[in-house]
Amino acid sequence: MSQYKIIFTGPVGAGKTTAISSISDVPPIKTDASASDMTKSRKASTTVAMDYGIMNLPDGEKIHLYGTPGQERFDFMWDILVTGGIGLVLLLDNTRADPFQDMKFFLETFDKFIGQTTVAIGVTQMDLSAKPTIDDYHVQLQELGIKPPVFAVDARVKSDVSVLIQALLYSLDPGLEE
Repeated sequence: MSQYKIIFTGPVGAGKTTAISSISDVPPIKTDASASDMTKSRKASTTVAMDYGIMNLPDGEKIHLYGTPGQERFDFMWDILVTGGIGLVLLLDNTRADPFQDMKFFLETFDKFIGQTTVAIGVTQMDLSAKPTIDDYHVQLQELGIKPPVFAVDARVKSDVSVLIQALLYSLDPGLEE
């Protein structure tokens, strides 16, 4: 029986904890603490170590889901969490001041890991901010010379998170079937 590990990353408030909670087949483990810095203007609590959940696949295999802290001051956890991972889900909050800057930062920060695996990008909060559009993200990514799958997702909706994970797995192995 195989076990796989997918890492969720992105800026504070992008929906990492929510996405893992919506897709996990077990109650997720969360390491939230009260926000004490500029994060508290966006949300009351923030992940300080990781989030963890499990997706059970029909054949008995499992996908372990790890969410990174969004704040750079906890970036020491990023290297720890990617060890043994098969891919990265990057969540971006479309309501942030410069989601393209966030995207570039995380793609550069996780560049080595992405180069060894793959990445899928989910853009959250598009219901609150329709701009930039998914096409705008594709243009930015094309300028960076990469073509990962990019979707508008609601991290609260299991099917949205599922599509993102399926796209990631398909990027790893285009021969996969649903």
